[in-house]
Amino acid sequence: MAIRVMLVDDQVLLRTGFRMVLAAQPDMEVVAEAGDGAEAIENLRATAVDVVLMDVRMPRLDGVEATRRICAEPDAPKVLILTTFDLDEYAFSGLKAGASGFMLKDVPPAELLAAIRSVHSGDAVVAPSTTRRLLDRFSAMLPSGTSEPQHKDIAKLTEREREVMLLVAQGMSNGEIAARLVLSEATVKTHVGRILTKLDLRDRVQVVVLAYETGLVRAGGGGAV
Repeated sequence: MAIRVMLVDDQVLLRTGFRMVLAAQPDMEVVAEAGDGAEAIENLRATAVDVVLMDVRMPRLDGVEATRRICAEPDAPKVLILTTFDLDEYAFSGLKAGASGFMLKDVPPAELLAAIRSVHSGDAVVAPSTTRRLLDRFSAMLPSGTSEPQHKDIAKLTEREREVMLLVAQGMSNGEIAARLVLSEATVKTHVGRILTKLDLRDRVQVVVLAYETGLVRAGGGGAV
């Protein structure tokens, strides 16, 4: 079944360009479009969507608030934030609101398509290095953190899961974590899945956000534990 995509952007030409790229893919279908967040939410009431490509700066209702409202619903579609500026100050808020990824609008078409497929399959699409730069840039928006994480469910993690979480938050891929801990990538993926389940998180992006918020990782990428 084709991945059902909704395009949300107040610029019609941009939506047209994205629609042309997606329409050429046998496994994707643009099923809805919206010019702002309010229209996007309204469209979702009548149309089944798998992935939302969400602009940030729009009239009436911006992409961050729209993402927050969409992701709060049961069986919500995945949201991929698209922004014009690298490290846009709104992108961090979008990730906290529940978005599964953050990309620039000038991303090459092949990377955009890969991102949509990744988000649809349940993965995050923010490159680890981009995630770290994003959070380091806006670390002032986060609590200062203490040596003891405050999120109660972190105590549910095993020592190994906590170790994997820290490395994920420091921007390492599964392959890099596997090499560091002398594990197989499959084992690392299993640990990441358990971390997501225990902490009730959607994807790796939210693992990074939580690690910064609780002080597991500080600005600059240093671990607190």
